[in-house]
Amino acid sequence: MVFTSNPLSLSVPDTSFDAWLRDSGYLEILDQHSSSSATAAPATTSTITSTTTTATATGLFISFFSHIPTLLSLFTLNPFSKLTTDDFSGQTPSWTRSFFADCGSYSFPSGSDQARLRVNENVKRYARNYASLFILFFACTLYQMPLALIGLISSLALWDVFKFCSDRWGWDRYPVLRQVMVRTAQCVTAVVLICLNVQMAFFCAVGISYTVMVLHAAFRKLTPAKQSARSR
Repeated sequence: MVFTSNPLSLSVPDTSFDAWLRDSGYLEILDQHSSSSATAAPATTSTITSTTTTATATGLFISFFSHIPTLLSLFTLNPFSKLTTDDFSGQTPSWTRSFFADCGSYSFPSGSDQARLRVNENVKRYARNYASLFILFFACTLYQMPLALIGLISSLALWDVFKFCSDRWGWDRYPVLRQVMVRTAQCVTAVVLICLNVQMAFFCAVGISYTVMVLHAAFRKLTPAKQSARSR
């Protein structure tokens, strides 16, 4: 389905038309409408300021710095505000056709509103892809930090030993003893994780994956959602 910027512009204001697109689930049309509205005004000014090379360079300089507030606003958004557990239960979108796609599927957000729209929707659509990227980054970080990898494996082995001993000697019949052993295992696990810098590996993976997720979600254009999803 193809829309003009506002086919009902004589009777419906742009704000009402945008609200109808948002409520109807045509977010990709709203994304295109925001991009076209933002590029309409600079198009006329560029023809005026393109008379001299100095004016063109100044325009590019100003245009670059005008995007800085939008970039900074990306890290003030909450990309998980509309995320639910159902977003992780479906199939993983295709990495080539849906997630990465081609160069034409990316554009700089025209403003903080469009960036917020893209981030909230793309995080829901590609939640499983972003989760896979976090696991990949965490594995790469552990590969670069062998001590952290040893600490993580040691912690998992410690709890496997605890479960084996609990099943072997029936610690469930002694709640006080079992509680003491659980607290002891937790303390030992915390010491191992801290001493071997497992928390640093985790924080590095979280920071890298979060940055990649926010930038990809903000620059990735909204594509038409599946018809079956809209019909529900």
